[in-house]
Amino acid sequence: MDSTTRIPVPGERPYEVLVGQRLFAELPELLPGAARVAVLHTPPLKEHADRVAEAFAGAAVLLIEVPDAEAGKSIDVAADCWARLGEAGFTRTDVVVGIGGGAVTDLAGFVAACWLRGVRWVPVATSLLGMVDAAVGGKTGVNTRAGKNLVGSFHPPAGVLCDLELLTSLPPVDLTAGLAEVVKCGFIADPAILDLIEADPRAVTDPAGPQVRELIERAIRVKADVVGDDLRESGLREVLNYGHTLAHAIEKVEDYRWRHGHAVSVGLVYAATLARLAGRLDAAVADRHAAILIALGLPTGYRADAWPQLLAAMRVDKKTRGSRLRFVVLDDVARPAILDGPEDALLAAAYAQVASA
Repeated sequence: MDSTTRIPVPGERPYEVLVGQRLFAELPELLPGAARVAVLHTPPLKEHADRVAEAFAGAAVLLIEVPDAEAGKSIDVAADCWARLGEAGFTRTDVVVGIGGGAVTDLAGFVAACWLRGVRWVPVATSLLGMVDAAVGGKTGVNTRAGKNLVGSFHPPAGVLCDLELLTSLPPVDLTAGLAEVVKCGFIADPAILDLIEADPRAVTDPAGPQVRELIERAIRVKADVVGDDLRESGLREVLNYGHTLAHAIEKVEDYRWRHGHAVSVGLVYAATLARLAGRLDAAVADRHAAILIALGLPTGYRADAWPQLLAAMRVDKKTRGSRLRFVVLDDVARPAILDGPEDALLAAAYAQVASA
């Protein structure tokens, strides 16, 4: 059996992220004393949900099937889950496990955060995106018609499982999409990530290869360092939203049909272009964004005619203050900063450079 890496996430409620293979047996140790366990999962992951149930011998396990991807991140789905918990008599000592990609772990954490004002939970991430982003940090939430992740709670898990075996069954397009969040971590904090990808872009898309594990662990450490210092997004944690202001707008305009990683990829190129036009970022560093993302097969542009819709969507972004848009940008690699209140003309000029026909 491969060794398990344990990455600590410090803060007011510290926990560990476990990275390795065949990790399901770790769950009872992370969630001791539970008489009832709710396992939220999507239809394709029923077999893995059964494995989670088997790990909790002696506990009453409630399997709750939820819609796949962003369709599951809604108040209606969360309400159905709460109804199931109520019917099963869940108490404050009982627990929730979410197994799936980032959408399922966001939902599971939100369900756990609101039930009896907070019960223990563990995300079991089955996608690369979930492992490096959604499952780590304690941000939970659902989407509304107003936008993505606008309703949620900060509710750290009891631990996180990143079972690398699960990546081997992930569709290649989903694995590659998840790498956009890894690239983000490289630009905001860990340039070694960028070097690894540039050295062999093909190798980092092999789910069984050592490069993928190193990238995952590096990205998790970046996020753990940030959220350990700023759980509730009062300052430093904003940098993790690099590329996400436009990305979330694209997802809203697309009615969440686009993969999150694909939207983030375009958002990263836009943020770099914005910083370059604002005189903040060297052109070579801005160009490096697109070069790396293209080498991975990720998109770097979006529809030119969508700009009015995108701008309207960005105005309800979580970083907006009143009528002032705020963007995470770079002054250099590993030097993130905030661009506060850029002029509409600058925003439009940056979009014109990344827009596709």
